[in-house]
Amino acid sequence: MTGGERVGAGSERVVTVGLVHPGRMGAAVGRELAGAGTRVVWCRDGRSEATVRRAAEAGLDPVPDLAALVAESDLIISLCPPAAAEEVADAVARAGFGGLYVEANAISPARTARIASRFDAALDGCVIGPPPSPSAGARLYLSGESRRAAEVAALFTGTAVETVAVEGEVGRASALKMAFGSYNKASAALAAVSHALAEAHGVGEELMTEARRLTLSQLAAPERLPSAAARAWRWAPEMEEGAATFRDAGLPDDLARAAAAVFERWAPDRDDFEISLADALAHLRRPS
Repeated sequence: MTGGERVGAGSERVVTVGLVHPGRMGAAVGRELAGAGTRVVWCRDGRSEATVRRAAEAGLDPVPDLAALVAESDLIISLCPPAAAEEVADAVARAGFGGLYVEANAISPARTARIASRFDAALDGCVIGPPPSPSAGARLYLSGESRRAAEVAALFTGTAVETVAVEGEVGRASALKMAFGSYNKASAALAAVSHALAEAHGVGEELMTEARRLTLSQLAAPERLPSAAARAWRWAPEMEEGAATFRDAGLPDDLARAAAAVFERWAPDRDDFEISLADALAHLRRPS
């Protein structure tokens, strides 16, 4: 079947969605789909025990390898670290996937377009918000062919994932992610280096006094920075993608590249959600 035939090809047929890398976001999105009655499969080959536990808790069905995932999936949603997006897409394309590929990673519009060209049917996706759960929702923006976007949106009906259609071609959802994410993540980088500098000079309390005069500022909420440190290994490549997007639009890319450099300092703290604020700030003084 072609991608247009496989997704939503009959109301009585259960659609199978494939997730190549069920990380924290991917597993949470998969859990929402599974809870709504969609079968969600994932590739067990080469994955860690932590991934196995996460996928099992989300109600995802394991398959032995990528070939099996491709064979069983009508729709594949790619949610992986940005640096791996093209590698994942290439592997799926080489395996002969003929369904609908949703490129939902935080990458530039140009990379998204290159990936989409590998498939007969593809959509551009952008996830904004935390991993969806009963207490926290996320938005999935979709651009590309409106009929296919509507079919994907229907799978998320009644879940904690709100789907929003973006008019126009593949690349527009990614542009939104780069615009929103570049501000959101860069502001975390700026707050981090500001607190680190203040601590180094013994003026941390004074900085907080001024920061509290601001409204809804990362600078006034340093307790959020350890979480940023734990996720920085994914954010650094996203900032590089943002820089590419700014360049393509004829805009300065300096801040996005600078934010990527800050997040690289936190790379050794990957997924350490127990890191203290003091350690997170101290680690920014690591040699680059």
